[in-house]
Amino acid sequence: MIAAYLKYLFRAGNEHSIHSPFLFDLYTQVIRAKSESNSAYSSIKSLREKLLRSDEKIQILDFGAGSRVNKSNTRKIRTIARNAEKPEKFGKLFYRLVQRFQPETMLELGTSLGLTTLYLSKAKGDARILSFEGCPQTAKKAGHHFADLNARNIEIIVGNIDHTLPESLETLSSPVDFAYFDANHRFEPTVRYFEQCLPLIKNESVFIFDDIYWSKEMTAAWEHIKAHPRVTLTVDLFWIGLVFFRTEQVKEDFVLRF
Repeated sequence: MIAAYLKYLFRAGNEHSIHSPFLFDLYTQVIRAKSESNSAYSSIKSLREKLLRSDEKIQILDFGAGSRVNKSNTRKIRTIARNAEKPEKFGKLFYRLVQRFQPETMLELGTSLGLTTLYLSKAKGDARILSFEGCPQTAKKAGHHFADLNARNIEIIVGNIDHTLPESLETLSSPVDFAYFDANHRFEPTVRYFEQCLPLIKNESVFIFDDIYWSKEMTAAWEHIKAHPRVTLTVDLFWIGLVFFRTEQVKEDFVLRF
């Protein structure tokens, strides 16, 4: 990833490299906006700090590519919080994105301990959030965290996402407005999950892909998604990639600093 990151730094632009009015506003007002303190941020930060101190151990059931840091199935909560959860700056970005686009139905593939889910929930408390998690013990911990922070709009769907995602999509009666893909970090599952969600998108839908340079497979999946004919705009922030489907948008791919 070091070589990929150096290449990213060399290529990454800022607002002066953006010609799309839509993306210029999004970049300056949302992506690079300074986050103001609020009670939602404070409560999630307090939970994160608590988890980072926890010596509690749980058994991990992993259907994906696994962890690069810890190969054991018995892991401390603090290790999961440190290595599997997205840093605070990304949670705040997701919060701002949700506030900007006001999605009614959100999907999250990979609940983990639920910190990112809480940012989505607190940004729009009346949205419906379906969060998919393969590990029962991790999902159970996340459920406790949602209850503690009074996040009542989250439904955790436990089981192998290969099965639970298509089953859940079949029952949805509304479009997928917002989706965060942070589950199986391999090429084929990532592309498959993306394509399974495509029939339910609308013009304003937003997809976020995590760890797009985590491995050669993830980078290949990102390139495949960028080239898809229904994708009109992508934003590479190195650690994550944003995908838009706006038909009025000229097809463009941007690499931007975050």
